[in-house]
Amino acid sequence: MASRGRRPEHSGPPELFYDQNEAQKYVRNSRMIDIQTKMTERALELLSLPEGQPSYLLDIGCGSGLSGDFISDEGHYWVGIDISPAMLDAALDRDTEGDLLLGDMGQGVPFRPGSFDGCISISAVQWLCNANKKSDVPARRLHRFFSSLYSALVSARGARAVLQLYPENSEQLELITVQATRAGFTGGVVVDFPNSAKAKKFYLCLFSGPSTSLPKGLTEGQDSEQATESTFTNERAPPHKKARRDLVKKSREWVLEKKERRRRQGKEVRPDTQYTGRKRKPRF
Repeated sequence: MASRGRRPEHSGPPELFYDQNEAQKYVRNSRMIDIQTKMTERALELLSLPEGQPSYLLDIGCGSGLSGDFISDEGHYWVGIDISPAMLDAALDRDTEGDLLLGDMGQGVPFRPGSFDGCISISAVQWLCNANKKSDVPARRLHRFFSSLYSALVSARGARAVLQLYPENSEQLELITVQATRAGFTGGVVVDFPNSAKAKKFYLCLFSGPSTSLPKGLTEGQDSEQATESTFTNERAPPHKKARRDLVKKSREWVLEKKERRRRQGKEVRPDTQYTGRKRKPRF
């Protein structure tokens, strides 16, 4: 279960590890962007959100906003929280659509009860298992995080949280799941590609409402659509949503897609004209 080489969590506090240099990797490195996007897509599938209506989601450890971009592309609203100022600055520079908050998830998520329809997190929760100072007690920080997250979800509608993580070992994974259970969650761990050293991914799927069956993990030779059909009734997003991510940013096609997405979200948008997306000449 442990990864090769030095783990980022062993390098110091996350707000120091994710500095400006590290933040730029999540903006310029196409491989990192692709991996982050695919894990976000899988996390949203596991959330099993209602089809055809926008949801209000929380993104824990939102970083530079890559996950948020995918959430927006799927027609949902989101709020992101991250402990790294450099990563949030990168998100602002990228003009992400969600609201951003600087905060430490180990201190709890500061939102009113029942604020969100769901929550995702990509590669963040394992950071709570490390003590960077004497006052940091991993079990307490994890319990504070899960307790506040449980409160922030709309449990009456069975809201879920899907947290992708990289546990260092089985003991660390048990520590995380025990604290989630103590906070009131049910659920379990979904493991995709369990026999692959590189593709193996862990998703902690938590249910705040009535207990339901745990989704199945993906295996070699099986794509996410096949796995979703075996465990969920919701269909995958239409293919045109994937094509949207291939559009050149700020192009006319990109602007038109963005405006159409905002219309589906119920936002007020100016009518399309022949000048939509046209580059403006400088005034002087």
